[in-house]
Amino acid sequence: MASVVLSEAEKLYIVHGVQEDLRVDGRGCEDYRCAEVETDVVSNTSGSARVKLGHTDILVGVKAEMGTPKLEKPDEGYLEFFVDCSANATPEFEGRGGEELGTEIANTLYRVFSSESSVDLKSLCINPREHCWVIYVDVLLLECGGNLFDAISIAVKAALFNTRIPKVHILEDEEGSKEIELSDDPYDCIRLNVDDVPCIVTLSKIGYRHVVDATLQEEACSLASLLISVTSKGALTSMKKMGKGSLDPESIFEMMETGQRVGKSLHIALQKILDEEERLGTSRQKVGFLG
Repeated sequence: MASVVLSEAEKLYIVHGVQEDLRVDGRGCEDYRCAEVETDVVSNTSGSARVKLGHTDILVGVKAEMGTPKLEKPDEGYLEFFVDCSANATPEFEGRGGEELGTEIANTLYRVFSSESSVDLKSLCINPREHCWVIYVDVLLLECGGNLFDAISIAVKAALFNTRIPKVHILEDEEGSKEIELSDDPYDCIRLNVDDVPCIVTLSKIGYRHVVDATLQEEACSLASLLISVTSKGALTSMKKMGKGSLDPESIFEMMETGQRVGKSLHIALQKILDEEERLGTSRQKVGFLG
């Protein structure tokens, strides 16, 4: 994880501010930075999104490929996650550092999406036991400026919302052998329902209070944080503690309550942006290096 070195005086300044609900950049403890969300940014994918949250910059590409259902779930498709921590994002990703973080993020995403209801995997089945769609989700960290997990989860949800999978028609001849035909009409496609896809809210304990969407400087002042995944209805689907410090039960309950409340607002704001992008379609102005 990218980190910064602060003097004791700088840490004290940040911690005191948080206790007064006033952060260095003027936000309150429960405020997110302004996020830039752009969908449909990579041309050779089934869906894609780019999210900038402060100085954190994430690119997600989704590819739907045909595969064989898993033995234990013969009537379902499945998701695969790959995370690439670019060495340009922070010098700490050179060598093995980025690899370890990439594995940790991928494992967290598997845990977040392990809930049966997050994505309707049955809708990805083409032919039980024979053919299904495998959704490959590639996450690229372009820049790290704090609060990685939240930004990644927003980008993943946006990219899945943008994903279009071709409709499949199964043709059977007289001998009973099946042939699969993919529709080449770009409008004849399946869309994933992302209503129940959770977003991650990271709550960082600083002093006796906690903040959401911590900057790198605030992360340097936090000894423990709680990652919780929240659906748009406010249901908690997973929880994970990070950092060397400890959290007392009372703090954990408070953080869970904040996470649910903030998570619901985050989903509403994100859905508004996604609907707007959808409505504008190809007429919207492209920004960034992928424009």
